Amino acid sequence: MKASAFTIATLLTVASQSTMAAELDVKITNLTKGLYFTPVLITAHDSEDKLFEVATEASSALQAMAEGGDISALVTQASASSSDIAENPAAGLLAPAASATAELTTTDGNEYLSVTAMLLPTNDGFVGLDSWKVPSEAGTYTVYLNGYDAGTEANNELVVEGSGAPGVLGIPAAPGADAGTAGTGITMGDTNTMVHIHPGSLGDDDLEGGNSDLNNTVHRWLNPVAKLTVTVK
Repeated sequence: MKASAFTIATLLTVASQSTMAAELDVKITNLTKGLYFTPVLITAHDSEDKLFEVATEASSALQAMAEGGDISALVTQASASSSDIAENPAAGLLAPAASATAELTTTDGNEYLSVTAMLLPTNDGFVGLDSWKVPSEAGTYTVYLNGYDAGTEANNELVVEGSGAPGVLGIPAAPGADAGTAGTGITMGDTNTMVHIHPGSLGDDDLEGGNSDLNNTVHRWLNPVAKLTVTVK
């Protein structure tokens, strides 16, 4: 009986430790040559409250972020679910090779970390981390992040002013001022309407026409697109 009671007490202790609050320093680094990240959203949450999930349809909040860089609806969603939030640590765009750091205090039960930010210039691409389990042991951990496609807009690779609103086809901006114009479009349809790994941008070498407005020497990219360094204190 004593051994059984000890075992139960030990399990309860371990369970309580696994959901304890944590102090985190989270650093995100843009690994790409020519992509910019719109304001980054970092959340610590429970196992249910995800920012996104692969192989499912994007929520309207995710679509707003992935097509126009607007994280406000995702922040509202995360706040409503009592997630811990660090938003826009770069105070704007995160440029190629640049890093930004946020401090995040997690509350009991919020033991998963997620990250999102739109990739510019893309139609509906975003850098993402879905529900990474925060280690209980103090230390520094590194996670590499992929670029995802929200599946909500065709990747036509055309830069169209004002196209950041959900459902308006086009890339809203090319922050490096190195995109072309007058492209005819890579595609006008997307067969995969679920959140999926982004196929990358094709681009071309014709900045005054061609199929794409993207520059194939600047805007082509492969995964991973970011490095996350998490320090658990």
